[in-house]
Amino acid sequence: MSITINKESTASFDVDAQKTFTPLCPDELPVVGGDKIVPALNQQAKFAKFRLGSKDAHSTSAIWVADEEHPIFSEVSGDNVDICWPAHAVPSTTGFELLDGLPHPKEYNYFVWKGVELDMHPYGACYHDHAQLLSTGAIDYLREHDVDTVLVGGLALDYCVKVTALQLAQAGFTVIINLASTRGMAVETVDLAIEELKSVGVFFINSTDELRL
Repeated sequence: MSITINKESTASFDVDAQKTFTPLCPDELPVVGGDKIVPALNQQAKFAKFRLGSKDAHSTSAIWVADEEHPIFSEVSGDNVDICWPAHAVPSTTGFELLDGLPHPKEYNYFVWKGVELDMHPYGACYHDHAQLLSTGAIDYLREHDVDTVLVGGLALDYCVKVTALQLAQAGFTVIINLASTRGMAVETVDLAIEELKSVGVFFINSTDELRL
């Protein structure tokens, strides 16, 4: 099966393609194969007129950072947090950096930094808050440039990529996730994410070989 798209109305979105989510940072949130997605992200960008990107940008003082008293995955109280995670994607550290071979943030057409506030931990790149009221501007940018289709990749498929894709689909875009350009944290949560995404009309391709211009 192949999907035909119009490059002039297509954008690609590199969601949190950072070293923090790869084996390069084993003490943060390493995703198996997370450091292997750069060629696929760069390839899918060739099918798009616009390239968007995002980064997690978190403080070690965030209220959701896990410690001995608050272990990983334990619940956190607050409107814009949910569970504890290890400290990750801290500015000025290796984990904050985009994967080698990707453009510098300034070279993207639009870029989002998210999770800067100590009491806010968004997953999707389209809203800063869980209620999806405070836009990052990504959806506005896409609409202003008459984009109707978004190719999505990045890290991790079962969290930030999933939520970003859901937000884009809810906003009315045709969303295509390129499985070659993403990896997930766990088989079980990846399977659930794919099922949820398919239920709202998100398309999946194994690689850009399945795209036609």
